[in-house]
Amino acid sequence: MSEINKDKIKQINDMVSVVKLASLMFTAIIFFQYVFNDNEFLGNLVYQQIIFMAIGVVMLLLLSIYIIWAFSLNDSISKSKYRKMIFVENLAFIAIFFIVVLLSGAYKSEYKYIFLFIITSSTIQLGLKHGITVAVISSSLILGIDIFCVNTGEVNNYFQTDLILCGIFILTAWPLGFYVKIEGEHINNLEELVNKDGLTGVFNHRYFHDALKEKITVSEKDKKPLSMIFVDIDYFKHYNDLYGHQKGDEVLRTIGKILRDNLRTDDIAARYGGEEFAVILPNTDEEEAMIIANKIRKIIEDTEFYGEKNQPNGVLTASMGVSVYPDKAKDDISLIKSADDALYRAKFFKKNRVEKYTSILDEMSIDIEEKDVELVASIKTLIIVINAKDRYTYGHSERVALYSKLMADKLELSEKDKKRLVYGAYMHDIGKINVAKDILNKKMPLTNEEWEILKRHPQDGIEMIKHVKALEDITPIILHHHEKYNGTGYPNNLKGEEIPYLARILSVIDSFDAMTSNRPYNIRKSYDEGIDELRKFSGIQFDKEIVEKFIEVIQENKDHLDNLI
Repeated sequence: MSEINKDKIKQINDMVSVVKLASLMFTAIIFFQYVFNDNEFLGNLVYQQIIFMAIGVVMLLLLSIYIIWAFSLNDSISKSKYRKMIFVENLAFIAIFFIVVLLSGAYKSEYKYIFLFIITSSTIQLGLKHGITVAVISSSLILGIDIFCVNTGEVNNYFQTDLILCGIFILTAWPLGFYVKIEGEHINNLEELVNKDGLTGVFNHRYFHDALKEKITVSEKDKKPLSMIFVDIDYFKHYNDLYGHQKGDEVLRTIGKILRDNLRTDDIAARYGGEEFAVILPNTDEEEAMIIANKIRKIIEDTEFYGEKNQPNGVLTASMGVSVYPDKAKDDISLIKSADDALYRAKFFKKNRVEKYTSILDEMSIDIEEKDVELVASIKTLIIVINAKDRYTYGHSERVALYSKLMADKLELSEKDKKRLVYGAYMHDIGKINVAKDILNKKMPLTNEEWEILKRHPQDGIEMIKHVKALEDITPIILHHHEKYNGTGYPNNLKGEEIPYLARILSVIDSFDAMTSNRPYNIRKSYDEGIDELRKFSGIQFDKEIVEKFIEVIQENKDHLDNLI
């Protein structure tokens, strides 16, 4: 609808520009008629010809300038600036018409009606208020000529006719402007129906994507940041299960109103889907976006919702993720993805919080040499490609990295080992880029040949990063994360403490996330079932001590992990 409206405005402007050009030509005809009928003003014929040529050149020049200017206006100009420019243009036309009326006889002029051109075009372009304003100015000028240009003692027989003409000016502007106003309101109502979410009153998913692309373009042009907030209601499924979808809809309506009431004029709030909202913040850096997000989060937390005491935390809350263009994302798609990743992190760590987007590879870039930065960026792209190929393990690397952070704190690892574990966790499946999508997503058991292809991904992974000196320390983690404690794993059949310690940790975390995520070859297990599986294979596939420590991590954070995936 927005594009249709822009196209309509452009067509109106083009039409009005043609009308204004025509009025200028009529004005020129009147002016030349006056010039050639007034020999006293021009003198002899030679002067007439010289002045005619000079005036002609000037008129053509002015007409050319106006044509170029009028038809070059585009939608990149702000609405307020555009309206000011058009209003100034209209005042210039009024001045030209006023001069022509003066030269063509002042109060005796037969051409006072020429003001109708600018009154109608101004009303069509700018609406009722501006149309009436132009009509009043034009009427005042005509009546002023009637009053001040008449010689003392002379009766002005044109005054009564001019009063009627001024009335025509006003009556032309008023109904025409009222029609433009009604049509504008009708278009706005249609846009609301098309662009608004009927339940929450914020914009819908389709409008969000259109607006985001537009705002990204403006942000890039103005060299200003654009931030995004993703909002997700915590434990909303639990709330719907308790009270039904009607009460759930009331919660969505309330949060939609909170967003509408607490955002700035240029901000755009939309329902992204289900219980998730998205907010676009133009000209906003990350720090300011975090302040806005925390403000909204606190308002939601403090708002009383029906039955919220039966929520897991005794109150209905929302988690939020923040990202910013161009610092954290290169386009609209990556901005959405990064804000969603930040939201995932907020829900992972206790919910009812705001998290800004941080990439593990971005953190890694601080520790690597400048010559390797481009390679690490390429690795990040490869991980995105892997996630796209294997839809069942989307976000797997991020989750394993987050678990690894918790586990590193639990085991009180050194800062160096913590980084090695987290970096290794994030990149442990990078070798899957060489595995066909059909194999990664196969629901039936793999053939021996397919299994051998899949088993090569640890070696393929270290081949891809071996040239980055700063990543040398994580190659053993990537290479050996599929070794088993009893020596039956791959690729080297290492046993017990022969397996690097950090690889043993990652093996437990990787297996747990695989069990508690949707995979093509198994149904997702609950966290309790995942714990049972870890204990079942403790000492066989996994290091017993690491298993027990990791179970403690899961149990300590279990209330915050439920319904996360």
